[in-house]
Amino acid sequence: MKSAIDKAGRIVIPAAIRARAGLRPGTEVDIVLDDVSVRLIRCVPGPKLTRVGGRLVARPSVDPAELPEVDLAALIEEERSRWPR
Repeated sequence: MKSAIDKAGRIVIPAAIRARAGLRPGTEVDIVLDDVSVRLIRCVPGPKLTRVGGRLVARPSVDPAELPEVDLAALIEEERSRWPR
């Protein structure tokens, strides 16, 4: 998908990409510049370690309702479709 930068320096991320990446209004992103590209990386809090019995267990720190829905079958099919058979 292509998009263009407007006069104010803004770029529109297509809705399908925003939905797949879990980008919603107010989502914080890091902007990374490397040798050949500009990348947006969604800022997400890391897991929290909680003690369960005598062990530390990593638990998500994000409310499950805020997580993006992932259609695993569609992702697999999309990946398979990328390569010629």
